[in-house]
Parts: sequence; structure tokens; C-alpha cells
Amino acid sequence: MTGQILITDNRTFSPALFEIMKEISPAVDGLELYEFQYCLDNMTPAEGWDSVTLESLEVIERKAQDRDYYAQIKISPKVDGKPVLDETVVHLTQMLFAGLVRGRYPVEWLKLWFYFDLRGFYFLYRTQYLTEEVVQHFGGAPYRQFEMRQKGFERAQAVGYQEFKAANAEVDARFFEIIDRLIELHGTPVLVGIAGPTAAGKTEIVARLRERYQKKGKQVSAFEMDHYFLDRDYREQTGFDSLGREALHFDLMQKDLHELLAGRRITSPRYDFLTGASSHDLTDQLKPGAETINVKPADIIFMEGNFPFLLPEIAELVAIKVVYLTDDDIRLKRKWRRDMDFRKKYELNYFRNRYFREQFMMAECAYIPQLKCCDLAVDTSGARLWLTSETAGRLK
Repeated sequence: MTGQILITDNRTFSPALFEIMKEISPAVDGLELYEFQYCLDNMTPAEGWDSVTLESLEVIERKAQDRDYYAQIKISPKVDGKPVLDETVVHLTQMLFAGLVRGRYPVEWLKLWFYFDLRGFYFLYRTQYLTEEVVQHFGGAPYRQFEMRQKGFERAQAVGYQEFKAANAEVDARFFEIIDRLIELHGTPVLVGIAGPTAAGKTEIVARLRERYQKKGKQVSAFEMDHYFLDRDYREQTGFDSLGREALHFDLMQKDLHELLAGRRITSPRYDFLTGASSHDLTDQLKPGAETINVKPADIIFMEGNFPFLLPEIAELVAIKVVYLTDDDIRLKRKWRRDMDFRKKYELNYFRNRYFREQFMMAECAYIPQLKCCDLAVDTSGARLWLTSETAGRLK
């Protein structure tokens, strides 16, 4: 690594940074220097790299755990009418680049606190989901450990579901067996809640579970919590504090779940994931010309979403509570493929800003609280299954 010197010449800076970044991100090793420089040009300060002021390691670490730091990130900032990457996010990446080249930020320290997304060409803080409190909820150790095959994605810039599914094959197979047994012990009808961050794989895992039980002759339904979201514009205007009842057609959702469990068909709202519009208005009334979704009662009802058992009134209805988890860096690679390549869902800088802002806040508000109260967690990146002692005891 370069010593503690100031490199003012951009032609010297980029080759030095290129070599260091190969240690941090294996994907960078797949580039030629000139390709790396194309990317770096978009991050280079107008005043040059020696203009970047470095913060101490302690200050940077403190920001990683400060909700206000993430809350002030703007999702849709513009300069001269064009969407741009938030200036705080830009400064962080510029600072880490400069600190690496100057020898101020150790590579191992940076890898502990950050991951680098090559396609977005920026650094993001690592979110810690399996906190000490969460690990203690599961008795201090995983129920099963498998080979960590997601490491094969380190060189990828985007990850499709086929390769994601193959990497998780062992952990998913054992997870399916556990769900089989828990449903058998509970009896039907049963509501199975599967929570997890965006692009963790929960939608696909629910689809595979549904197919599994349909082949066994069971009646199966999926209750998609996301379809009860209010309009995206309204939710973004109200901020992340609206996560929960305020973000949903909550009264309607609660009523519909009771109806389903009582064996009655329901008509749920329909949420358009491209436009961010709900079929229903803020008073739970169907908008003119909007379409709904018919959901039939079933032996097994899978409820998926960001927080299916975060709310007490809903949690008491969920018989089996699961968190399906994948690390942020892998999920981001999945989102590049799914939401940008396939769905064409977001403008580029909106996508980058939103992902940077949301991970810590959503973990703190939704996923860690659910990890503290769920029956089992599937950690696909760590290739581990986590069960509470009570749940593990029931399987014996």
C-alpha cells in the first residue's frame, strides 16, 4: 500500500487506487486500468484528490450507527435539473478512496465496515443484522452451518436468481424440511410469515414453498403484504417513521387476514411496483378503474413482506415466523439484475441513493426487531439456519 503521502497527480492517483481496490473488491480485479479510470472520473473532485479532507476512523464508525446520518441522505437530489448521487454519499466514497491512497485507512478496517459496489462505484456501510441480542435470541449459536457458497458472487456485478438459488441449495433444502415439520405439528389452516429485506429472496422462496405443498395436494395461498402499501409518493413524503401501520392499508389488511383464516375468500388491494401506486385511496376505497387481487382461503397461507410480524395485531395471527436474510452487498447485486436490468424500475441515482439510505434504517426499524421475535432465521450469505431453543425442541 502507498505510504502516508499526498498524491496530487490524478494520473498517479488512479493506478495506486486501482491496485488497492483489487484487495478490497475481487470484482475490480476483472477490470483493466482504463476501465477503472472511466468509473473514477465520475467520482474525481473538481479540485483534485488532495482537496479531500479525511475524517478519523472513530468519526466514520460513529456515523455507521447513527440513524440521523442516513435520514439526511436525499433520495432524489438534482443539479441543473438532472438527478445526481447525494453529496454525502459522494463525499464518503471520495474520502475513503483518498484515505486508502494516503495510507490513512487500513484495508482490513475498511472491509470490516464497508463493502464496495463496483456497478454503482461507491462504498456502502455494512449492516449488522445478527447482533449480539439476536444471536442470544437463538441460543448463542446457529442450529446448522453449511458451506458458504455465496462467496462465489464476489466477482459478480449482478446476480440472477438461478445462480442465487444454486448457491443456497443446501440451506434451503434443510429449511424446507423444518417448515414441513412445523406445519405438521401446528395443523391447518396455518399462517406462515416470511420477512426479509428487499431482494433477500423471500418472494422466490415463497413461490417454491407454494409449489412444494401444491404437489403434496395441499391448498396454498400467498398473502402479499406489499400489496397493502399506500402510494409510494405518500410514504416517501411522510418518511421512514411511517414504516408500520401508517405505511399500509392496515385496517383493511387486518380484516382480510381474519377473513382468510376463517376460511373466506378475500379481495385484496393491488400495488403497482413500477409506478408505486395502490389500487386503493387513503380511506381504503377502490380507485376508479383500479384492479384488485382475489385470494382464496387455504390450508397453508404464506404471508410475505418487509415486516409481516412486526405489528402485534398481525404477529398474533402468524403461527410460524421466519426471517429470510441475505447480506446487503449480495442483495444489491440481485437488485441490479432484477430492478435495473429486468424491471427498469428506477432512475440510476435514485436507485443508488435509496439503497444507501434504507439499509441501516430498515434493519433497525423492521428486520432486527423481527429477528428478535421470530422462530427461525435463514441466513443465506452465512449459510446458516438459526432456531430458537423452543423451535429446535419441537423438532426432536
